[in-house]
Amino acid sequence: MELTELHQQVLTFANANPVCHMATVEGDQPHVRGLHMWYADESGFYFHTASTKSLATQIEKHPKVELAFLHVEEDPMKTQELRVCGRIEILQDKNLEKRLLAERPWLQMLEGSTADMKLVIFRVVKGEAFIWDMTHNLRENTILRCVI
Repeated sequence: MELTELHQQVLTFANANPVCHMATVEGDQPHVRGLHMWYADESGFYFHTASTKSLATQIEKHPKVELAFLHVEEDPMKTQELRVCGRIEILQDKNLEKRLLAERPWLQMLEGSTADMKLVIFRVVKGEAFIWDMTHNLRENTILRCVI
């Protein structure tokens, strides 16, 4: 799959600024939390959580989410935000789980800490993304977007 220049910029931005905020919903109540993205590539934005956390329940029931990645500069005019909206796909892939545990070994301490806790790997796909800065203020609808 050949990526557009904008799509490549989006992936580069996300991987360079992996701490983000994710908006989910539970019933009619929105929830936002900070997350540390695992990685992003042409197949999506990858994350993980524990099955016992409210995030796991929320994304299972309502898979539409929005992500906000921020790159802060001293000059507020140069601060940028990457916004990604899409759908969650929960992944059950033993090879991906092995890779995650190898790259984030501290997760091994958590796995099995309670009898019903499982590692949940998921990615955000099937949406769109754009990079915003103050030059786009009040003109958000004119920003170029890429399909993810």
